Amino acid sequence: MINRPRRNRKSEVIRGLVRETRLTPGQLLYPLFVTADESAHNPITSLPGQAQLGEEELLKEIEESIKLGIRSFVLFPVVNESLKDETASYSWSDDNFYLHRIRKVKELFPEVVLMSDVAMDPYSSDGHDGLVKNGQIINDKTLPILAKMSVAQAQAGIDIIGPSDMMDGRVGSIRSALDHSGYSEVSIMSYTAKYASAYYGPFRDALDSKPKFGDKKTYQMDPANADEALREAMLDEDEGADILMVKPALCYLDVIAKLKEFSSLPISAYNVSGEYAMIKAAAQNGCLDEARAADEMLLSIARAGADMILTYFAKDFARRNT
Repeated sequence: MINRPRRNRKSEVIRGLVRETRLTPGQLLYPLFVTADESAHNPITSLPGQAQLGEEELLKEIEESIKLGIRSFVLFPVVNESLKDETASYSWSDDNFYLHRIRKVKELFPEVVLMSDVAMDPYSSDGHDGLVKNGQIINDKTLPILAKMSVAQAQAGIDIIGPSDMMDGRVGSIRSALDHSGYSEVSIMSYTAKYASAYYGPFRDALDSKPKFGDKKTYQMDPANADEALREAMLDEDEGADILMVKPALCYLDVIAKLKEFSSLPISAYNVSGEYAMIKAAAQNGCLDEARAADEMLLSIARAGADMILTYFAKDFARRNT
């Protein structure tokens, strides 16, 4: 035989030379859950290895991650029920602990990139991503709320705004508000194709942000649809998004590949809480090797076309690959 593909697999060095997809800690964004407490470290039962972090623990976690080569973090606020209302007004309040945490991190670690979460659900007494009136999610009246939230986060020092709400027109509304407020350099990583997925359970446990009624299927995408993601991508690009995201990642590798081919913008993917928890549970039951399975999963997401990945495995991956 003249052609023998195995020649390119005969040693680790040769396999490294011909490897098509490479993933480094610098391509990962590490999601962290932030609380109002100063020194809290509250383990999340459904998300093993992750915790709700007070300021002291948050700063410690970021410092340790930097040493491993992780430079990008996504912060999610764990908001007390007493601070929630119908209009999510706490999200832009001067007393908002989340905004104070952003300032503190940027003060101590100015070199890191911080991405925010923009949606009403962490702050809403209804638990939905948009404004609720008479049991309906009101799209257009949600947009000014999201814009105000985004400007407050930019003022605090956030580098990338992450609108996760899936309201129509929110990217354009946020971009306009940021630009008019003097924050034209702040990026937007749009949750472009965020599906109404069964894989978000542990995340909602972590934030206690479950909807108080119904579900999110009128604004998050139908898992059956892939071409619809291209329409969402086109709209987000036109409205000023800098990066397009697919969420979840593992069940939507085809959508990641479609967006990568369709758009010239960088593509991100969110390796969500349920995907993380599945591997953790399988490993704890002796069904698979956690490290190998996690690395293979992340590699598959990158191979599909993701330029960057949001993942709870970020720190573990960095330990193994630095």
